[in-house]
Amino acid sequence: MPLRIDLHVHSYLSYDSLITPKELVFYAKKRGLDGVAITDHDRLDSALKIARETNLFIIPGMEVSSSNGHIVALNVKEPIAKGLSAEETVDRIHDACGLAVACHPITFYKASLGKHVSSSFDAVEVINASAFPFKRSVEYAQRLASELGLARVGGTDAHYGPEIGYAYTVVEADANVEETVESIHKGLCEPFGGPIPLMMRLKKEFLTVKKKFW
Repeated sequence: MPLRIDLHVHSYLSYDSLITPKELVFYAKKRGLDGVAITDHDRLDSALKIARETNLFIIPGMEVSSSNGHIVALNVKEPIAKGLSAEETVDRIHDACGLAVACHPITFYKASLGKHVSSSFDAVEVINASAFPFKRSVEYAQRLASELGLARVGGTDAHYGPEIGYAYTVVEADANVEETVESIHKGLCEPFGGPIPLMMRLKKEFLTVKKKFW
């Protein structure tokens, strides 16, 4: 039975996210998801911790800050160092038995990879619900995935509970991490979704500032 998974979610253990484990489970179920990938910035331990503490299907991952832009590493067996080139980061992800995803390859206000995406990646995040401008981001990423022959995935890049599930990936797999990641690698997946509503984005920004300074 196909799975609906938001492949790009940040937890409260990421410096810029508000999502608690309780909110993660609540909003994932509310949006009809079967699971999520937790991809906190440059740390894997938070994803592993939350996977142990909840009954939601979770793919452990991390969003790695390469010197050329951000790369989502799914199901890596060890943390990936930040600050390496995109090429070396992808190699490290593969050495750690993970899947390398070119997330938000072109968008404003995010560390995008642009021209540094290559066929050595496993997938392109074609739909990122947080991307701006959204339509241009999707069109560019679709074209990039086609040119490189890479799998297409979608994720919200959620940092606030209600954002979860605005974009997701349908994967032909059972609720098993290894099988799901392998199906994505084979391209047995399809992205869906749209942009996060403006008012929700603004509320998230307000709450993030409040968390940081108040």
